[in-house]
Amino acid sequence: MLPDGPSLPRAAQTLAWITRPGPFLWRQRRRYGDVFTIRLGAEPTLVILADPDHVREVFTGDPAVLHAGEGNRILLPFVGPKSVLLLDDGEHLRQRKLLLPPFHGERMRAYADLIREVADAEVAGWRPGAAFQLAPRMQALTLQVIMRAVFGVRETRRLDTLGAALTRVLDASTRPQILAMLALLGPDRVHRRGLLRHSQSPVRALLLEEIHRARRAADLAERDDVLAMLAQARDEQGAAMDDDELLDELVTLLVAGHETTATALAWAVERLVRHPEADARLRADETDAYARAVAHETLRLRPVIPIVARRLTRPYTVAGRELPRGVAVAPCVWLVHRREDVYPEPHAFRPERFLEARPGTYTWIPFGGGVRRCLGANFALFEMTEVLRAIARGPRLRAVGDGFEPVRRRAVTLTPGRRTAVAVAG
Repeated sequence: MLPDGPSLPRAAQTLAWITRPGPFLWRQRRRYGDVFTIRLGAEPTLVILADPDHVREVFTGDPAVLHAGEGNRILLPFVGPKSVLLLDDGEHLRQRKLLLPPFHGERMRAYADLIREVADAEVAGWRPGAAFQLAPRMQALTLQVIMRAVFGVRETRRLDTLGAALTRVLDASTRPQILAMLALLGPDRVHRRGLLRHSQSPVRALLLEEIHRARRAADLAERDDVLAMLAQARDEQGAAMDDDELLDELVTLLVAGHETTATALAWAVERLVRHPEADARLRADETDAYARAVAHETLRLRPVIPIVARRLTRPYTVAGRELPRGVAVAPCVWLVHRREDVYPEPHAFRPERFLEARPGTYTWIPFGGGVRRCLGANFALFEMTEVLRAIARGPRLRAVGDGFEPVRRRAVTLTPGRRTAVAVAG
């Protein structure tokens, strides 16, 4: 039996979800409690979970029953059918094992100098008195990191060509109308009809060129970029990823590793310029501890993705209810992160809370959890920390305009509505 939920027509719920997801979720929790049902567009029925105990049930449950790949189906037109985000069972396990080594431990930290170089170059261009939107600058910065650390592109001409194409496709693919189209038609129909193919084909063609270039490279074994490592990776049977698999994974790393990290950094600066005491503490800290705490608190208060979903392959009991096959259970990042019993003053921006305690496995979930936790989570936090430290070494910024910065949809992500408009101190 499904939990209670709003009786609004599916179209009305979808509109509220697209335009004001946070207030929509908050209203339902206030009325129905920590477990409720919503219905969105052509998506499966969603059972939203806001209790950490229920989140634990999902993240530690049987992945053969709780299909995250099916839960991520809305991403199909963006990342392609062979993306690790869309796979389940044995296919997912194989792909995850192939993808894991480049993002593990010391390998990840090898990119520290590159991230600092790109971040310092960005901050060096901020002239006293200049006003600009920071969000596009963070997108350009993280794109540089992706192109150099992941794709292994170094030459200026190739960086410019690929960067311009990637920016165009991301801008075209993240308009609110795209999310509305996905909700109305469903991702499978959008993918089958190729409705995003025109904007995405140029980028996929350029990335395929990079794959072929990497496979032919005489120095492939000496290269330390992610593409080089993935091109050499072999599964337990000794098989490599084919071009289609590798292409979908590169697009996935672009979408998941560039857009989301850029948005999180824009939110971090938006919070800092409105909380001068936190900004001052960041600038005074000679370690990376406070910058890391700022990253954790930003992702708590302004998560880039509001839910993570698992679609049930058979009837399954979650939160004390037996739910039918085909329903998606969705731990709600937005609501769990705002629980007063977990986070005192939950709406306040207090990075100090993450100096006092480590993020909880089931109470801090911006990267999901369990066997489907985001592969790039540590890289994203590492990159955020390094970029925030570079910003703290630079000139002071102030918010342009008064008041609260609203949350705006950029396809499936939640971004600063004014794109983090700032001015550099004179």
